[in-house]
Amino acid sequence: MILAGMTLGELEDLMNKLGATKFRAKQVHNWIYAKSVSTIDEMTNLSKDFREQLKETASVTETKVKIKQVSKDGTIKYLVEFPDGECVETVLMRFDNRANLTACVSSQVGCAVNCSFCATGKGGFKRNLTYQEIIEQVLTIQRDTGLKVTNIVFMGQGEPLLNLDNVLKALDIFNNDFQIGARRITISTSGIIPGINKLSELELQSTLAISLHAPNHDLRRELMPIENRYPINELKKSLKNYIDKTGRRITIEYILIHGFNDNPAVAKELANLLKDLKCNINLIPYNSVIENDYKKPSSNDIMKFKYLLEHSGKKVTVRLERGADIDAACGQLRGRERAQKGE
Repeated sequence: MILAGMTLGELEDLMNKLGATKFRAKQVHNWIYAKSVSTIDEMTNLSKDFREQLKETASVTETKVKIKQVSKDGTIKYLVEFPDGECVETVLMRFDNRANLTACVSSQVGCAVNCSFCATGKGGFKRNLTYQEIIEQVLTIQRDTGLKVTNIVFMGQGEPLLNLDNVLKALDIFNNDFQIGARRITISTSGIIPGINKLSELELQSTLAISLHAPNHDLRRELMPIENRYPINELKKSLKNYIDKTGRRITIEYILIHGFNDNPAVAKELANLLKDLKCNINLIPYNSVIENDYKKPSSNDIMKFKYLLEHSGKKVTVRLERGADIDAACGQLRGRERAQKGE
């Protein structure tokens, strides 16, 4: 039995089976989530006899760090290995002028969406992560750094809304066990309409981010095959419903690719598409991936595109590049070992 990922109620049930008090459950819970221990032996306020008893039944974790890379900007990328040998990448992002520590977590091993600009989908889809495996990514960061993660973005490998049950369970644990507020958690999606509709019904207060990347059907489907299944006009209707139901402003993510979707005419078309949506826009200069020939726009072209969108009244930011030197930036996650093997 793995303790990491268990709620306080589940730990209380376990303690009851072991003949221990509920107070023991609170102690174990605190060691897992507040102190981020990796072994039962580190739970020093438990008696040695009880630790031995607990070890006969459970362990804290079976997740391992296979590779750790540190960027020159302080970003840390972990290749995390689960007991079945499958691996995902998770990233800790730190910003010099902010107290926030943001974990970028994966939701699947591989990805079936296969956007043309993204490295993750090139190796295909393997399987969904369990909610415990999602939780383990944040615990891995906290164990390794001794720091407390304050923000979480589901922007790693995989499509979160194609693994929604496990993502929602992980969200609940992040809220209640890690004490990370819902509004400090962002779920990013390529536009899976049934999943967005489900989030609307739940009136989820986390931030929803939409990987849009183009203002029309023809241009978008060149980048994102998912456009053929969930076209942009239907996606917009779903987003309007989400905003009406939750009252939350969404984030539009838009990767800028030189000579493809970064010209003034496209910016004006995008502004027109989004004019009646309650949203902020996050522009992401393209990060290089060896599998394609896309190029990053010039700084001048990025600023022109930003200005045209701002002129429409929207709040527009340009994402600060983090971890590109270790392939940890947006669109680059796949797994260093697989990339080196050419898989």
